[in-house]
Amino acid sequence: MAVFRTFKALRPVPEKAEQVAALPYDVVSREEAAAIGEKNPYSFLHIDRAEIDLGPEVGLYEDQVYAKARENLEKMEKEGILAEDREPFYYIYELTRKGKTQTGVVGCASIDDYQQGIIKRHELTREEKEQDRIRHVDTCSANTGPIYLTCQYTEELKDVLKRWKEEHPAVYDFTADDGVIHRVWVIDEEEKIGFIGREFAGIPSLYIADGHHRAASAVKVGLKRREEHPGYTGEEEFNFFLSVVFPYEELTILPYNRVVLDLNGLEEKAFLGSLKFNFELMLMPGFPCKPVEKHCMGMYLGGEWYHLRAWEDVYASQDVVGQLDVSILQEKVLGPVLGIRDPRTDGRIRFVGGIRKMQELMDMADKSHGAAFVMYPTSMEDLMRIANEGKLMPPKSTWFEPKLRSGLFIHKI
Repeated sequence: MAVFRTFKALRPVPEKAEQVAALPYDVVSREEAAAIGEKNPYSFLHIDRAEIDLGPEVGLYEDQVYAKARENLEKMEKEGILAEDREPFYYIYELTRKGKTQTGVVGCASIDDYQQGIIKRHELTREEKEQDRIRHVDTCSANTGPIYLTCQYTEELKDVLKRWKEEHPAVYDFTADDGVIHRVWVIDEEEKIGFIGREFAGIPSLYIADGHHRAASAVKVGLKRREEHPGYTGEEEFNFFLSVVFPYEELTILPYNRVVLDLNGLEEKAFLGSLKFNFELMLMPGFPCKPVEKHCMGMYLGGEWYHLRAWEDVYASQDVVGQLDVSILQEKVLGPVLGIRDPRTDGRIRFVGGIRKMQELMDMADKSHGAAFVMYPTSMEDLMRIANEGKLMPPKSTWFEPKLRSGLFIHKI
């Protein structure tokens, strides 16, 4: 059963919350982060992407970047931009995008639950990205970005959160530049805290929706601290990591689209011909093609849009991973035809979150004389089934929206 406990959040004072809150470090480029940081001295990107406060000659993974992150974090606390709560609490984090609301509980998950498989994963991680966040968390001595978890809530837990929101004022309530509304409540009543803890203790599994690298890094820092403190009791903060848990039915998964920068030496006609072995191919003149059901995808090539529908015998005998559209694309097109054998490392492929406009995909493909593929979103049911079976999705299979903001909750370890 899951351990999900309270913590003393280091968080912005209410009047600074909107300025502090920032997109996750890994969805903005160095250039985008620098532009945001230049305009906003309180943006949490000064901590999560501290290289923006150093010269362009400084590499992303140099020692001074992590030292600057800690310096900026300590400065924001010293100047009263961030303040730590007096007691450990749970927090409600509500996000509303395009009229759809999701409500989660902010707390700390257990590194033991992660190691024992109670917290379930569905993606592999990359070593260099893990090492970056390990150094960041260890140097700052804090989890600075929440792990995005999901599970099946009980109706009783949903009801308690709903009534708390109705009966208490939000400590934060702002609309970000992208139109997403962010609201936060502090649950500071002992009775409700105990109830929430017991409800989570009855939940058999938590699932990582987003943040596999942050989770793996937080766990490895915790294990490192255990080695450094052989007399640890298991109650120290380094045994737990910052998380937000949402009910799975409230989440929105957008597609994670692909752009391949060239056709692997093929002429367009030959490439199109190769697709007919595994797909029904239909030219869609005049407008972009977004798939509306599983086992279909849109493709942009040479100024034209096509609709691809996989033949049933391509996927009918496959397991749940093999039936994912991203798997079908990889196994039938990207690998054998376009030569993308390892999409995690191949420099010829770009992954584009479903929040991006179709025109961006078209521009990338036109510029490189390659092809863009528009995917149908992976379902939450498939994600949870894959995690339950201990299997892994191909990289970049899911894009969750809206993104949680960093800086609203910091967990000192």
